[in-house]
Amino acid sequence: MRKILLLLALVLASIVVNAQSDTLSITLENVKYPYPVNFMPIKVEGQDLRMAYMDVKPVAPNGKTVMLFHGKNFGGYYWTDVIKTLTGKGYRVIVPDQIGFGKSSKAFIHYSFHLLARLNKNLLDSLGVQKITLMGHSMGGMLATRFTLMYPDRVEKLLLEDPIGLEDYRTFVPYNSAEDDYKAELKTSYESVKKYYQTSYFTSWKPEYEYLVNIGAGVSKSADFPRYAKVAALTFEMIYEQPVCYEFGLIKVPTVLFIGKEDKTIVGKALLSDEEKAKHGQYKILGPETAKRIPGCKLIEFDNCGHIPHIEAKEAFFKALTANL
Repeated sequence: MRKILLLLALVLASIVVNAQSDTLSITLENVKYPYPVNFMPIKVEGQDLRMAYMDVKPVAPNGKTVMLFHGKNFGGYYWTDVIKTLTGKGYRVIVPDQIGFGKSSKAFIHYSFHLLARLNKNLLDSLGVQKITLMGHSMGGMLATRFTLMYPDRVEKLLLEDPIGLEDYRTFVPYNSAEDDYKAELKTSYESVKKYYQTSYFTSWKPEYEYLVNIGAGVSKSADFPRYAKVAALTFEMIYEQPVCYEFGLIKVPTVLFIGKEDKTIVGKALLSDEEKAKHGQYKILGPETAKRIPGCKLIEFDNCGHIPHIEAKEAFFKALTANL
């Protein structure tokens, strides 16, 4: 009987270990990034925080630097192929995880694009980098726009990859408080993340996209997930309440807008009726409209591609990227 009980205990222990093996910490300590990660200590609202970043040097430097701003549901880990492409062309590549995202601190603060832009400027200052080509994807496109408006002398060229905020979500998405959003975020599961990624980000699903879901959903099993969910709600509030679309005409640096024509991303889509969803988030319409509002903007579109061209349309995207640096 003792042997049976011991065997049963071992089996149960194994089940518990396996069940938790895909649990991720909310600062992704157990997610391996493609290049070494450094941390910049910062203080915000009296809190000691740290901002994670990769600083990848090319073998044969051309003297120029590209900075990459990630989207809301991502961190530096999804830029791997972009970094390889850019360093292969001689560019130094700086890839921050914004405060509240990736390996950076999950702080309870007032999130604003102005604050995040200043922190990224401070990062560049600490690294002794004066001029950059700045590329932002999704939420990172909103942040890159704000950074460029605040620090135009630091940006040689602005590259926007399917940025969100091409329309003012406040005008058609019902208001949700941070507390409402927090309650919704607490319901996050592997199934909900995968469904969202499948229906919102890609035109067709491929097994190589699975790692994005594993990271996006893995944090939901952490004991600290309520903190992560609260920060996700606060950053949703930032996106909703701080539009940049009215200021595109003020951009004074050369700009390239990369658009997946099948992208239908809407921040707060779950709050909309089917009729409202059909009216908004149509990037094949929003892309050309936005390009006209940015002085001298060059528009590059990708057929049969959704929200993340650098993953879904790699060959075409990297060809266009390297031709427009």
